[in-house]
Amino acid sequence: MNQDEMNQDAMYTRVREDGLLSFGQPVLVLLSGGRDSTCLLDLAVRAAGASAVTALHVNYGIRESAAEDDRHCHELCASLGVGLAVCRPPGPPSSGNVQAWAREVRYRAAAELAGGRGADVAAGHTRTDQVETILYRLASSPSRRALLGMRPREGSLVRPLLGFTREETAAYCLERGLRWREDESNASPAYARNRIRAEVVPALRGIHAAAEDNVLAVARILREEGEVLDALVDEVVSEGSSVSLSVLRSLPPALRRLVVQRMADHAASGFAPGAGGRAEEIAALSDRGTATLDVGNGLRAIAEYGALRLEPLGARPGAPLPGAPVVLPIPGNVSFGSVEVRCELVEPAREPGMLDRASLGTELVVRSWQPGDRIAPLGLGGTKSLQDLFTARRVPRLERRAVPVVESGGEIAWVAGVATSERFKVTAATREAVRLSCRS
Repeated sequence: MNQDEMNQDAMYTRVREDGLLSFGQPVLVLLSGGRDSTCLLDLAVRAAGASAVTALHVNYGIRESAAEDDRHCHELCASLGVGLAVCRPPGPPSSGNVQAWAREVRYRAAAELAGGRGADVAAGHTRTDQVETILYRLASSPSRRALLGMRPREGSLVRPLLGFTREETAAYCLERGLRWREDESNASPAYARNRIRAEVVPALRGIHAAAEDNVLAVARILREEGEVLDALVDEVVSEGSSVSLSVLRSLPPALRRLVVQRMADHAASGFAPGAGGRAEEIAALSDRGTATLDVGNGLRAIAEYGALRLEPLGARPGAPLPGAPVVLPIPGNVSFGSVEVRCELVEPAREPGMLDRASLGTELVVRSWQPGDRIAPLGLGGTKSLQDLFTARRVPRLERRAVPVVESGGEIAWVAGVATSERFKVTAATREAVRLSCRS
């Protein structure tokens, strides 16, 4: 075995041992035609088997060489015996970050193709890309995420080449007799990442020969320490849940920021940069009634009676709100928004939702709360506005119109989970009763 064979076999062995590419596991390889993605495709075929591999090439049509890149990818895939899907999106937006647009197009197309097959999506990010990504994020984003770098696996996205440099992927291709295409835009100073590659990394290397290794070592240490921090956050808030404002205020500032950031990321279904920086403002929201704060990234913090949650702007909590009033037979059941309201004939008992049958008409009406609504709550004496009762029962303001209000003959008889009317109560003279209830 010659030295070249030892090099390529050593690289293949490391990839197999990492377990990101395994035999028979479907994988969609993002194929640009460059050295890194060409190396990745060949390794995927060797590790997973050609029948498990599909490649995706996105022809953006921006560069003059796009057609040649497209043709090269077809030839490469044919030589390796793997299928190729090509995406040709319409032109880029007239303004904005072209690279961000291209990345979004690429990963959206990959998700659509891979999702139906249960396949992983493999990207050719290398150790060299990792250094450049960390430096770019450090300069552009004031968060610890900047120093964490890319992970080998994030959901179905895998990066089998993160342990190798760009020089090593080129050497692999040469040893395997694989041709690749060079993207001339990688040398353009118009893109920030290219300037980092051409100017910042060489400058750091000039300061210390091990500069790149040191950057990666710091990222590895911070990822390990980040797992400890994430465990602390897990103790405070789970995915999608709310957190008490009093608990949030009791946390150390750093942990408070992480909790808010976790809640924001979940609400945004991704990363919501900068949300943690609003933690002090959010913690200062009022414990009384409902208070809101727009925190950026299309998100809103909502504090209701001391409970905090984050949600997208314009989101409606819970299921759809009910529409027009509906008639509820006695006995019977009707759908009202996200719940089913039930009316049953039962033996008399004094419990919530129990009404005297003789005091009711032939049917009931279920509707939403309206401003000005009043009821004579059982045992309180006199009438109360529903608004005051909602406040006393701590019903969130944004959820009040979803609460079923049941009336008989134009008079409110029952408000789900809030009050039963004195006028329709069960007494010692009651011979037959009606039980009202609702369930999701």
